[in-house]
Amino acid sequence: MDGIIVINKPKGITSREVVNKVCKLLNTKKVGHTGTLDPIATGVLVLCVGKATKLVEILTSNDKEYVATVKLGILTDTLDTDGTIIEKKCVNLDKDKLVNVLNSFIGTYNQEVPIYSAVKVNGKKLYEYARAKKEVTIPKRMVEIKKIKLIEFGSDYYKFKVTVSKGTYIRSLINDICKKMNLIGCMSDLIRTKQGKFYIENALDLEDINENTPLINMIDVIDFPIYEVDEFLFNKIKNGSKLENRYTNEKIAFSYNKKLIGIYIEDINDKTKIKPKNIFV
Repeated sequence: MDGIIVINKPKGITSREVVNKVCKLLNTKKVGHTGTLDPIATGVLVLCVGKATKLVEILTSNDKEYVATVKLGILTDTLDTDGTIIEKKCVNLDKDKLVNVLNSFIGTYNQEVPIYSAVKVNGKKLYEYARAKKEVTIPKRMVEIKKIKLIEFGSDYYKFKVTVSKGTYIRSLINDICKKMNLIGCMSDLIRTKQGKFYIENALDLEDINENTPLINMIDVIDFPIYEVDEFLFNKIKNGSKLENRYTNEKIAFSYNKKLIGIYIEDINDKTKIKPKNIFV
């Protein structure tokens, strides 16, 4: 059983718990997700099954689209409404100013990750420092906000749609937006509506998953060039051999009988060759 399955993650459970449930439902031990969703969040969770787990890194790097709701006037330790309130404050939200601030985030910026996250510092997860009330230097990551749009507005909340690069924390983005407006607020709801080419409209509920659920063919999720090969090249790829570099792309895939068999990248030590990154046979 090898392929991709897209789950509409329910609220209240972790991404790891979804993986564990799918393992049982599909009767397999080899399942991995391609981007964590917090328990408060719902929506697109792309899972790789069997040999497709070798695609996790590639699919995790895809852009993601979210619809986020912000509760104004409160700030929590986790930057969402699941956390403990650490500050309350009356707010006066100006719609035009909010739109301008949202638009100001389009582009790249250095984002501080939330203290309640699984990012590791010195081999220890940040949330472990937070729970132990130990000081730690919180790392920052360069992220990109590709699109952002206000879609709903009220006296004590707002909702927006955003497309972001890998590694972007929406909780942190919301915190940064509020800071720029001299307000406080935190995330009250989050829906991942898209990841790469996967849309929430095509995601499956956990209740609909069983051993007979068809998986998406690995070849259908590749967004870089794919070349169908003959038996001679199939055997070379199967054995992990280097190939002549006759290609212009940094990364290419090979198929045999319309099935993904390998992903190759340029050999930095010999640019006349390409070498295997992942073999699927």
